[in-house]
This record gives sequence, C-alpha cells and structure tokens, in this order.
Amino acid sequence: MTYSEPAALRRWLASSTSTTPVTGITIFGCEQDEAVLFRQLAPRFGVMPTITAAAVSEANVELAAGNRCISVGHKTPITNATLLALSRTGVEYVSTRSVGYNHIDVKYAESVGILVENVDYSPDGVADYTLMLMLMAVRDAKSILRRADVHDYRLNEVRGKELRDLTVGVIGTGRIGTAVMDRVRGFGCRVLAYDKRPKAGANFVRLDELLEQSDIVTLHTPLTAETHHLLNRQRIKQLKHGALIVNTGRGALIDTEALVQAVENGSLGAAALDVLEGEEGIFYADCRNQPIDSKLLLRLHELPTVLISPHTAYYTDRALRDTIENSLTNCLAFEHRKQQWI
Repeated sequence: MTYSEPAALRRWLASSTSTTPVTGITIFGCEQDEAVLFRQLAPRFGVMPTITAAAVSEANVELAAGNRCISVGHKTPITNATLLALSRTGVEYVSTRSVGYNHIDVKYAESVGILVENVDYSPDGVADYTLMLMLMAVRDAKSILRRADVHDYRLNEVRGKELRDLTVGVIGTGRIGTAVMDRVRGFGCRVLAYDKRPKAGANFVRLDELLEQSDIVTLHTPLTAETHHLLNRQRIKQLKHGALIVNTGRGALIDTEALVQAVENGSLGAAALDVLEGEEGIFYADCRNQPIDSKLLLRLHELPTVLISPHTAYYTDRALRDTIENSLTNCLAFEHRKQQWI
C-alpha cells in the first residue's frame, strides 16, 4: 500500500535542513530521466541518493549498505534471494516506482523484515492512453495507418463505431479505473463496473453480467494470484460476439493463448494491449535485429485487429515527477515512523 504523508511528516521535513542530508536512499534501476529528477528533488527533501542504472540483484546489494530504504523500478523481477541479501545488508524498506508490485514477493519480503510499498502517480496518463486505444480499435486505426503508409488511401470496407453507441465494462475501479469511467461517460457511453469493493457512483454488476453486456472490456485491476488469468478461456467465451478487450493493467490478467484463438476465430472483434504475458526482456528493448522468443506476441502482431504497444501508458512527464516525489516521501515517511518507534 502507499503511505500517505501525514502532517507530522510535513513538520519533520520542514524542520530538516536542505544542506544536511537526514537520510540516504539507494535508487536501483534508475533511468536517465529519473536520475535527473532524483538529483534535482532529493536535496529539497534532505536526502542523499545513491543512484545506479543497474537493477537490484544479489551482485549489487552492497550499494544499499548503510541505507534502510531503497527504490526499485518495475521492469526487472526481484528474486527472493535478492530480498534476503538486501535484508542482510540492512535494508528494511523497498519503494517500487510503480502502482503494481507483482514483480516482488511482498509476503516473502515481510518474512525477512522488509516492508514493500508502491507509489501513487497521476492516473490521467494511463486513463488517456486507455481511451486512445479504445478509439483506435473501434475505428480500425491500425489497418488505416498501415495502408496510408504505403499510399493506399481507400476507405475501409467496414465502417467504424462511435463510442456513444457502446457499453464499456471497467474491471477494477481504483484511481485509474475511475478516471477511465469519467472519460468514457464524457463520450456518452453506458458504463458498467466490476470490483471486489464496489463504491458509490458507478453501475456495479457481477463480472459475468459485465462480460455478457459490454462492447468494450477494459482491465484496471491489480495482478494477484486471484486475478491471474481473470479473463480465462471460459470468461472470454462469455463476451459479446465482436467485443473489444483493452488491457493497460498487467499482461497476465488475460490468458493470452485463449485471447489469440478468440481473435483468430472471429468471436472476439479486437484487442488493444499495452501489456502482455511474457513481456519481460522484450518490451523496453530494441528487438529489430534479434529473434523474439514469444510465439504468442508474434501471432498477435500478425492479427489486423490487434494493437500492441510496449507497456507505455504510464510514460508521461507528470507521472514521472509524481513517481520520483512519492518515492522520496515514501522512504522519508518510513524513516519518520522508524524514529517514532525507537
């Protein structure tokens, strides 16, 4: 869970001098744009950052020596052996620069004395991107743009759809799912919602009811053991004929093999996927001159009604700044709590 900065923490930060660091944080897997912001913002919070581009591993845990807190990225899974090595180095807190933390075994981390928390960042970037994928899919933008690139400017044989005529089913109504609902309501869509913890202000229905009635199903629920393959073969068969699936959450929320078969046999109209099972080691890499070890990804690319993007929905300037600021305040909040316990 994300720790909300209390008034006591704000007072503690205000009383700290900007010239004398009050704590140290090791930043693993830090990309260039992240490093710029960490170096810019850390002194304002009284933090001395140790920054490395390398993902945390057993081989480099010594970089965290002397620091109770570390920050990690989401692109590389953290093994239990690495968590144990971090614990032995003195690390007690891991802040992951992501909303999801399925790349870390949180329960194992707790068992070796490490608390893991995620960060909040603006939900608008992912929500905007989700809406873009919906619009591209219902207007068959992939085939239109590909034909235009080779100077074929004929109209599609099949006309596009307008969002106001469609029912959108939103699975997972946290900050991002709620932001998506706000956007599609603005287009005049009928909106259905499913969440284990229904809230006021939305039309919540059973999952099977949502699948049967929605023209578009969009996924925004965390990936857990319970939600792994939430859209499995049986549930994909429950979808309306010709429905569209959008996934900007986590790849393993969908049984990809079942999805591919549903698109190939025509029962599923389209899919727009910013995340994919087995994306690790493929997404974020330049694979133009190397073989791709994912038959399902290659099959998806061949399908004219499937859009693929490389886990980029979150990738905005605002989200980056929010992520860096909240990584720092998360770690400082832990240090503040630690000082209160001593």
